[in-house]
Amino acid sequence: MAEMTQKGETPEVLFWVGCAGSFDDRSKKITKAFVELLQDAKVSFAVLGPEESCNGDPAKRSGNEFLFQMQASTNIKVLNGYEVKKIVTACPHCFNTLKNEYPVLGGHYEVLHHTQFLHQLIEEGRLKVDTKTTYKGKKITFHDPCYLGRANKEYEAPRALIEKLNVKLVEMKSCKEKGLCCGAGGAQMFKDAEKGDKEVNIERTEQALDTKPEIIAAGCPFCNTMLHDGVKNKGKEGKVAVLDVAQLLAQTESL
Repeated sequence: MAEMTQKGETPEVLFWVGCAGSFDDRSKKITKAFVELLQDAKVSFAVLGPEESCNGDPAKRSGNEFLFQMQASTNIKVLNGYEVKKIVTACPHCFNTLKNEYPVLGGHYEVLHHTQFLHQLIEEGRLKVDTKTTYKGKKITFHDPCYLGRANKEYEAPRALIEKLNVKLVEMKSCKEKGLCCGAGGAQMFKDAEKGDKEVNIERTEQALDTKPEIIAAGCPFCNTMLHDGVKNKGKEGKVAVLDVAQLLAQTESL
């Protein structure tokens, strides 16, 4: 963003990469796939690079409101300094926080989840989907991320993208507004599991595997990690893939 500003250029969107998309090896693949799609659609975009810090979601969800407001205020100062208007992110946690919790602190932006933005690009004819893929005819089930689905009522964009790949989309018994958390929300991603009979990600993975899928699709880096770990726990690694919707569209992963 700094380099574009120096050149007097204004990007169409700011791509908010997020902590997972920046540092987690599995999530980096999602970031790269999404960037490939943006480039294919000839979207002018920028990233903050080292000026981007955590949006504050983990701090807020774990009860540290003071830290959240410190993190958010720092980010808002940077975003407003660049006069950012439109943000797209591949993380529903970033999406929800930037969209719904930054305005009260002075951060007013149009914020889109990457599945929403990709769907727009396809509808506008800017992005083409190759239906002659290795995924054609594959059975895929989609896991609704909490902060995309129940928190922001977006259920159709990711499904519309998946269906464009000429696949067989099957739903889990708990889906859409009745979807089950992957187990990472509420900052649970960063702490040990509490005592109980079964971890949430195992329960959710079992629901996904009940549909007999070849691929479990997700729209969140945290969900991707939790479901991948669940598949590994069930001994299905190598048999059932866990991929982000962007990876499916970009066809960056083969089965």
